[in-house]
Formats: sequence, structure tokens, C-alpha cells
Amino acid sequence: MSSVRMYTTQVCPYCVRAKALLKQRGVAEIEEIRVDLDPAQRDHMIELTGRRTVPQIFIGTTHVGGCDDLVALDQKGGLLPLLGLSA
Repeated sequence: MSSVRMYTTQVCPYCVRAKALLKQRGVAEIEEIRVDLDPAQRDHMIELTGRRTVPQIFIGTTHVGGCDDLVALDQKGGLLPLLGLSA
């Protein structure tokens, strides 16, 4: 299974939704980087993605985007293959 890294904040409902979807799809471990606790991490996230909003989700080396991007990828059938899982 590909590693999952997610830039989040504590009170973000989209972060909660994205984590729930990933867990439903079999992801047991998510590396969560809290940008509300470490402003330098937010700066790093912006450098990597060009985006300021959370969540920002990476599966392996692929930047998926935010929660809406993750949901859209799942609906198109692209999430499980990216995770290295079969349907």
C-alpha cells in the first residue's frame, strides 16, 4: 500500500471527511502534519502544492489535492489503484 501524507488542522471538517474516506478504503495509517501547530509546515505545504487550504493529501509521491479532489478521484475509480489496492 502506498503511504498517505495529509496536511491538516485540528478543526477542519474536510480533513475529518478525507481521513474517514481513506479509512473506509482500507488505509490504516495516515501521516498527519498539523499546520496549525507548526507554521513552517504550512509554508512547506504551500511550496509543495501552491495551495493554502487543508487538507492537502499525498498518496505516495502523488499530490491528490484536497478533500473534494480525493472524493472525485474515488468516484472515478482512481483511488484504490493509487493506494495500491484492488477493488
